Amino acid sequence: QKQQSTVTIREEKDGSINLYGLTEEKVTSLDEMMACLERGSLSRATASTLMNETSSRSHALFTINIEQHQIGDLGSPVKKDTTIDEEISGFMTAKFHFVDLAGSERLKKTGATGSTLKEGININRGLEARGNVRSALTESSQKIQNVPYRESKLTRILQDSLGGNSQTYMV
Repeated sequence: QKQQSTVTIREEKDGSINLYGLTEEKVTSLDEMMACLERGSLSRATASTLMNETSSRSHALFTINIEQHQIGDLGSPVKKDTTIDEEISGFMTAKFHFVDLAGSERLKKTGATGSTLKEGININRGLEARGNVRSALTESSQKIQNVPYRESKLTRILQDSLGGNSQTYMV
């Protein structure tokens, strides 16, 4: 079993969400991005239970932030004594979250004890919280209610992708 890092979530005064305790890497190619995904997969926590020899003990989240900078008219020469930063005329971003949820567990069937039992309980809490958020978002708009993003770290991290101006696909 791998050592888990603790993820801390902080909401800043401007409303932005910052995550601490994660690994962030800048990549410039598909190969570099796939290498990051592979490293992340290798560090995922697993343990043996009565139901599965290599049971995932956590949810996995792989986020890709894409930035696109539009540089002025590419057909015209760069002005003398200007930098590329000064020539940028547009900026767009996109965010993709790839989430692999650990499966829900019937604790009696897994035979889990100790830390593996606690991990199973936390897995189930996270899945329940995600379900509560999904239910709140799909309820009739006539019912005014709070969407319970803060019930788990997973739903808090995914808040901007689950509601608002986003498209979410679940497989």
